[in-house]
Amino acid sequence: MKNKVSSPGDIIKAKILVNENSAKTWAFIIYVIILSLLLIGNTQSYEAKVFKIAKLTHEVKMLRAEFVDTRSELMELKMESTITKNLEEDGIFPSETPATKIKVTREVEKESFWDKLWR
Repeated sequence: MKNKVSSPGDIIKAKILVNENSAKTWAFIIYVIILSLLLIGNTQSYEAKVFKIAKLTHEVKMLRAEFVDTRSELMELKMESTITKNLEEDGIFPSETPATKIKVTREVEKESFWDKLWR
């Protein structure tokens, strides 16, 4: 009966790879190599996604800051004092008299029964 456990000397000399049961050993080694490559590829893919998420998060923060800055500039430009100052540079001044409201009243015609019906 052959001893199935290899001695450390056999492993160091790589006799385990060339004996008659080496097909199982080679299959296991290839399995471990393929599994290792899959794990390395998966880790690389994961890290690439993490870096992309970090980059996009930074970009979102920068765009949000730009949006807030632009919105505050717009609010300042919409203020009446800013508009008045810009128009005064062009020679247009605000009116001295306030605006008056014009009311237009018209007579209400009596609608006939048929007009109400077809409306």
